[in-house]
Amino acid sequence: MSSDDGFFEQFYAQAGDDYAAIPWARLEPRPQLVSWLDRHPPAPGTRALVVACGLGDDAEELARRGCAVDAFDVSPTAIDAARRRFPDSAVDYRVADLFALAGDWRGAFAIVVEVMTVQSLPIELHRQAVETITALVAPGGTLLVRAATRAEHEPAPHRPWPLRPSELAWFEADGLERVAACEEDVVLHAAYLRR
Repeated sequence: MSSDDGFFEQFYAQAGDDYAAIPWARLEPRPQLVSWLDRHPPAPGTRALVVACGLGDDAEELARRGCAVDAFDVSPTAIDAARRRFPDSAVDYRVADLFALAGDWRGAFAIVVEVMTVQSLPIELHRQAVETITALVAPGGTLLVRAATRAEHEPAPHRPWPLRPSELAWFEADGLERVAACEEDVVLHAAYLRR
């Protein structure tokens, strides 16, 4: 099973250095991540992972806060861009497929950041994606999720496929507890804790 249908690599490759052509590229860390880190400062050396890190801004923010950060993306072009943008970075950037991650990453991270990755995959892969991401969270660790949402029976005819309430429930079904959440329009920002 692979999460890579070539969509993201093609998108990043076509954009090249024109980052404005990448609609999800903010060129700064997500404000919700910054706010969460302000409220919950990580201890120096806290292991953190950014799923589908894109151009690296969230990963760099975690590193700036003293975390030991791994970050991956399925797109080699995105990873090359992140390394070029942050040439002196301490972040371990790597090209990886969500469904073929390093085995020693399972349960290894005190902070995992997931920004709209699940919904970017075809709907039939959503369950496996949630399961894979939740498995990365260490005991006592936190998963930060940003996801567009839709009503349970609302259609989603094309990428991205926003998450339904039943899909969001999978994070808890996989052993995490939702400890914080806020919604902005149809975007959910949630923190989940592994007890």
